[in-house]
Amino acid sequence: MKGDTVNKPCPRCGEVKRYSAFGRNQARPDGMSFYCLSCARERSRDYYRLKQERLGRSLREPDNSPEGYKRCSDCRVTKPLDAFHRHHTQFDGYNTYCKECRSRRGAETHLKRMYGLTRAELEALVGAQGGLCAICESKPAAHVDHDHVSGKIRGVLCFTCNVALGQLKDDVALFRKAIDYLERTTWQKTLESPGVYRLTSPRPAAAASSSSSALLRPPMTGRG
Repeated sequence: MKGDTVNKPCPRCGEVKRYSAFGRNQARPDGMSFYCLSCARERSRDYYRLKQERLGRSLREPDNSPEGYKRCSDCRVTKPLDAFHRHHTQFDGYNTYCKECRSRRGAETHLKRMYGLTRAELEALVGAQGGLCAICESKPAAHVDHDHVSGKIRGVLCFTCNVALGQLKDDVALFRKAIDYLERTTWQKTLESPGVYRLTSPRPAAAASSSSSALLRPPMTGRG
């Protein structure tokens, strides 16, 4: 075969190699590429790197992780392969980002797409609320609340308060009715004497009956 018997010099590395070490190029007189395959790959990488630098883009560093490991392109930490999701289009069959970084990046993408907020802006908003829900002020703020008409951000709520707004469809009139209902139906606790409370029904009809109130006494702690 021609590739086993004819040698050809590579002008880049200066080595004389067999034709089999060169790629095909029908445009050249000998039908072989000008550079050997190894040098051609290096030239291609150098050209790509130079082009990306001119565009101001960062380049991914080569991954020299041991077998069974992979370096995450985001956090730059080398982790076992089971820390990455499978991805059939990648040369090694695993996603470029580890599961943790992929989840975080997905959340940041959702935050930006849905609310127009960056992670830093969300953290600033939560910080202005003291880290607590803007309504109950007792649970951690974890869910962005926005006006469904204007799309404007109103605050950050806990799960319970966020669901409550959604269940009543942000209808102020319904919330007023709910408050009125609670004020009309919630039993009131009145102090009768030290340690003794009376539960009184707010319903006028129930207040007239003997079962409308009950005394609450502290439990006995010892024998009399």
